[in-house]
Amino acid sequence: MKKVNISEIIDNSRFSKVHLTVLAWCIVLILFDGYDLALLGAIIPSLHLEWEVSTTILGFVGSLTLIGSLIGSLICGVVADKIGRKNIIVACITIFGVFTFANAFATNITQFAVLRFLAGIGLGGIPPLLVTLTSEYSPKKIRNLMIGIMFSGYSVGGILVSLLGIQLLPTYGWQSLFYIGALPLIALPFIMKTLPESLVNKGEQENAKKIVKIINPTYPLNDHTMLVTEMETTGVPIKRLFQDKRTKMTLLFWMICFMGLLLVYGLTTWLPQLMVASGFKLSSSLGFLLCLNVGAIVGSIIGGIAADKMGTKKVLMLFYFVGGTSLILLAFNPTVIVLYLLIGCCGAASIGAQNLNNACISTFFPSNMKSTALGTALGVGRLGAIMGPTIGGLLLASNGESYWSFIAFSIPAFLAFLAYACMPEKKTKEYASVSVKMSISK
Repeated sequence: MKKVNISEIIDNSRFSKVHLTVLAWCIVLILFDGYDLALLGAIIPSLHLEWEVSTTILGFVGSLTLIGSLIGSLICGVVADKIGRKNIIVACITIFGVFTFANAFATNITQFAVLRFLAGIGLGGIPPLLVTLTSEYSPKKIRNLMIGIMFSGYSVGGILVSLLGIQLLPTYGWQSLFYIGALPLIALPFIMKTLPESLVNKGEQENAKKIVKIINPTYPLNDHTMLVTEMETTGVPIKRLFQDKRTKMTLLFWMICFMGLLLVYGLTTWLPQLMVASGFKLSSSLGFLLCLNVGAIVGSIIGGIAADKMGTKKVLMLFYFVGGTSLILLAFNPTVIVLYLLIGCCGAASIGAQNLNNACISTFFPSNMKSTALGTALGVGRLGAIMGPTIGGLLLASNGESYWSFIAFSIPAFLAFLAYACMPEKKTKEYASVSVKMSISK
């Protein structure tokens, strides 16, 4: 039996219908993940008035949602490496969609919080699996760009919340945004039919060979060919993250995800309320949330192009440094034009940087460990995400000057910058042998 590394075939392939299908579905799904991320931030002012709930409690609700996401991220990443990523993606969409729809019928903050927690379990498992699929099906020369384009859907979801919130909240209430957030349930049958499985699961040889024939019709395959992604290994997946000189890299990625997601969820949850506290109207504050997500899209795409040319590490160090600096400058009451520019930079350095960071993690580990590596990193990162809404709520509840909130959120950006500065410059021999290797750092 001849073993052929399918990743090498993908690496050298031309962009095809299979690549487009994977990319398109991943964009759609990550769009609704980003939609949910910005959803709570958009409706917090409405809940604050309608139910007379304190900002401290609302911050806790935001954190409770992310506790569910933490559970989903940790479980789904590990399980998907064993039973198939497509099945887990379908399960996550089902859980997320059902409980998001049910959230529209909550009549008090307790019901609302429980349903958000349950929806978060499905939500948390989706991003690491989508990153892995996009990475596996991307030709080597455009992998960072494809992941950047895929994750731009994350910010499109945030923009969609802002635009819909401005139009729907005054007339139809916050419930209308949850109806829209459950739309992925309608797409489930099409996803199950057209989305290919991750490469390669046990027992999926025939399906994998069909995919190879579509991607590269001239590649010679026969009954004596076995498609593999990596040589089989033994042991507990999470334990392997700390073997073969991976310990420092693993811990640094965990720290970066912790700080990055604290920044992402802190800003997206509280930016509208922070701007209201600074004297802006709710409609204007949703405009700032829109600007944050536009900056994230620009950062994801331009950052992806730059990362393919000069290395992800250098790009991310620049992003986090600029983001921390921009947050500090927001505390000095800049003019409106400068204010929008700084918030756009914050979007690129928070959501955009986290998108690139996900791509970076996925390329540092062998294919049979990618979901585990990214799932555990994002799982640890969810701890930071849990703290973000809570910290923002406590800062607002303290009735202090709003600029202290911006300064506080600059700290995780600078810590992420320092963590990347300490990231190993060179990969070990094992990393270099992996077919999906890229110029992560130069």
